[in-house]
Order: sequence, then structure tokens, then C-alpha cells
Amino acid sequence: MSVDVAYPVFHTPDPALALRVARQLLSVGDQDDAKVDVDVELPRAEDVLLILRAMPDASFRKEDVDDWVRDTSDPTGLHAGVHGPQLSTDTAFLSRHLPLWASMLDQPVGSIEDTFTAVASKYVAEIRWNSLGWPEVAEHDLYADSKHAEVSVLFNAATREMDEWSNGHTVLVHVRRRSGEGYEERHASWLAGQIGRTVIGPPQFS
Repeated sequence: MSVDVAYPVFHTPDPALALRVARQLLSVGDQDDAKVDVDVELPRAEDVLLILRAMPDASFRKEDVDDWVRDTSDPTGLHAGVHGPQLSTDTAFLSRHLPLWASMLDQPVGSIEDTFTAVASKYVAEIRWNSLGWPEVAEHDLYADSKHAEVSVLFNAATREMDEWSNGHTVLVHVRRRSGEGYEERHASWLAGQIGRTVIGPPQFS
């Protein structure tokens, strides 16, 4: 089974600039089948309500394995995820289950990114565009790829696991892992170079 690897190509304290650079990177590939996912960690009840107002169709979930073990019946529905309109807005209820995560998956490109960046970039969050198509570049011995052609922005997160706070926002380009020394970094470097950027850090594996 093939997997991807992501390389950071831009870092900034400005979330809108990170989004703009990510969109430039998207333009290098084929976007005909592309979709976008967003995900954000919400530490306070008022944060949950803010995201609910801005993204009423989001799904809200709890990522607490210990809680799942304690109560496998999932009476709140938060283990599986609760659609925004069904989420309780009672702050006492929300406070008992923090942090919550909010996500929207498989959205049309351009439909949610600006709103999400405006409201979620102060938290640990991610925008990820998938199902792109990286072109073949025969003169550089680079293969076309669609399965692992992705771009992501990490807001305030050091790694793709999103489990460590990091000041600033990072744009990553994702490519397929292949045998052959240095292929993935060459591919990522070529893609970044098309928008005047370079690889600026070590690879991040899924």
C-alpha cells in the first residue's frame, strides 16, 4: 500500500498569507477532482459555539480514547461525531467534553477555506486539499500522481499529528513515497519551485 510524505515549503505568522501560498501551490496541479477537508481543535465551550455559528454543517467529535473505554455506549454521540444542528449548545454540557474537534470533509475547493481560516486559524487546525493531480515532468524524471497529490496548511501545529502547539502556520506539499534515494524531496522541491518556494524543513510522514 502506498503512502504519502509531506514537506514544509512555507511558514508565516499570517494565516491569510499561508492560505494564499497554499492556493498558489494548488494551481500547479490538476484540480478537476479536488476536495478540501478542514479540522480544528476547540479548547473552550465558547470556541465550540463560535465554530458552530460560522460552520453550522460541521461535525463535532471527541477524541478521548479513555472516555471511549469508560463508556462504550457513547450516549453523547461525540465519539462518532455529531452534526452541527444536532449539537447541544448548553455550555455546561460542552464544558464536560472538551476539547472537541470540528471538521468538514470532502467540500468543494473554494467553498470553506476563507471562512475557516478567519475563524479557526487561532486554534490548532488544518486545511487539506486532496485528490489533486501532480503533472509528469519527464525532463526531471518525475512521475504524474493523483493518489497522494495533496496540499495542506497547519495552523499553530508543529506536525501533521496536530498534537503540539507551534506558533505560526505552515504550508506543506504532499507527494507519493517512492523507492529511490531523494525522489520525494526532488518532487516536492520541483513543485515548490513552480511558485518560487523551496523545501524548508524535514519530511513529515503519515
